[in-house]
This record gives sequence, structure tokens and C-alpha cells, in this order.
Amino acid sequence: MANNKSLDGKVIVVTGAGGGIGREIALLAAAEGAKVVVNDPGGASDGSGSSAAPAEEVVEEIKKRGGTAAANFESVAEAIPASKIIKQAVDTYGRLDGVVNNAGILRDAIFHRMSIDAFESVIKVHLMGSFYTSHAAARVFREQESGSFVHFTSTSGLIGNFGQANYAAAKLGIVGLSKSIALDMERFNVRSNCISPFAWSRMIGTIPTETEEEKARVARMQKMSADKIAPVVAFLLSDAAKDVTGQIFAVRMNEIFLMGQSRPLRSIHRGEGWTPQTIAEHGMPALKPSFYKLDRSADIFPWDPV
Repeated sequence: MANNKSLDGKVIVVTGAGGGIGREIALLAAAEGAKVVVNDPGGASDGSGSSAAPAEEVVEEIKKRGGTAAANFESVAEAIPASKIIKQAVDTYGRLDGVVNNAGILRDAIFHRMSIDAFESVIKVHLMGSFYTSHAAARVFREQESGSFVHFTSTSGLIGNFGQANYAAAKLGIVGLSKSIALDMERFNVRSNCISPFAWSRMIGTIPTETEEEKARVARMQKMSADKIAPVVAFLLSDAAKDVTGQIFAVRMNEIFLMGQSRPLRSIHRGEGWTPQTIAEHGMPALKPSFYKLDRSADIFPWDPV
């Protein structure tokens, strides 16, 4: 009988895999035949503290189901510990086929009240963490001439949200990082894609629910289970996705969206050049009908998840 497991024989690293979306990705990757390095330092949703239990519990669950996995407790927020995650995968299983940059923390605050530490710590885990693990893995992928990166972005960056300047900046930065990796490493048969997930997780559970609008938003998100994200990740890690790179997908319950990427919308030209006055009188009024509104994610995705 033919083996229909999409990740059979592959070695996959999943960061932040001790719970939520990362846990579901690790479980499905293992079920699809991959050997999985389950990384999670076991900190709180704001990044504080540590515990070996979350990663170990996921590894045990994988083994119980007949899969192969190893736990890793390093933080992605520093270059050397992050590189050790990749090293463990290669040392333990002899190769590396995919990296899922899922690790994250939240420290939300309205912009003028956001501390420098809150901004920097979120950037370090999300953006720098994705860079550190990817950079370490890139050398392995280049030598193998194969590999797949799956990075996690967010509609907080792609569209917008209140109180998340740190998170939005990191998540939009990850889009640029992914596209650059896709361009630079295409010649080595290495792919890089982003997923913007809609799913209830411990981290999302920290979102304030003071107003009726906030309560309704969180109630919608609670319907969206983390296991709905994992199949798209598993596909992107598989050989079936060999022609898919440089893309951004959003996953919302049973819906998969291909998200747009920045391209010119409208242009204006003046042969003699522009002055501040002619821009005010003619240029900006011509462009204004194409302006984007100050939309938030919930304005663009207002319907109940299906």
C-alpha cells in the first residue's frame, strides 16, 4: 500500500510548539510522517518565566500516537540559543527540511503608553526570532539545496489593529523577511511563505475585553480553533508545495485566503515637477479617492467564521 503521508521522512522544527497553533502544527506534522523538534521555552504569553512541561507534553503526545519528536527549550529571542534549535534538529535526525516560525508573545498597549521594553521584547521574539532561526537553517538548506520556511504574520500588521504597534511592526517585518528569503534562496530550491492565522490561543486570550465590541471580537475568535491552521502549514512544508513561494495566506476556520502584496494603485504626473502647493491643489485630490481607510482587521473580516 502506498504511503500517503505528506511529510514522510522530513525533519521539521516548530517554534512555540508547546500550545495553541504551534502544538497543532507539531502534532499534524508528526502524524504526516515528519520527525519534529518541538521548541518552547514554556514562558507566559508576555514572555516571562520558563517551563519544560509544555514542550515535553507535546513530545509525549506525539510519541503516544506513534510519531517521532524531541523537545527543545531554547528562546528564539537571542541568536545563539535560536541556532541551537536548528543544530539539535540536524544532530538528532541528520537533516532539516522545514522551519515553522510560530513563537510569539503579546504586550499590547496604546501607542503613547507603550514602554520601550514592550516594543523591543515583541520585536525580538517575533521578528528577530524568525530571522535567527531562519538564518541558522538557511545554511543547512543551501547545502541540501532544499527546504521550506513557514512564517507567521498577522492581520494586525497586514491591515491594522488598536494597541498593537509592537506586534504589527514585527508581523509586517516578517512579511518583508519572508519575501527576501524567497527571492534570495529560490536558486537553492528553498521556499518561504507566510500565514496570517485566525485562531483562539492562550496568547490571543490576553486581548482586552472591556467594551462590547472587544467582547464580540473575542467571542468570534473563540470559535476559530487552532487545528484549522495546521493543514495549510503541513502542505507548505510538503513537496506538493514545491511551486509555492513568496506568498501570504490567511486561514480563518475553513476559509483560506491569498492576501495581497503592496503594488502601485494610482499615479499622478506633472511634466514641470511638483511643488507643495500643486501637490495640495491637484496631486493629493487626484489620489485621495484611492486612499485606504483606517480599517482594522475586524472591519475587513466582519462575518462569523465558517
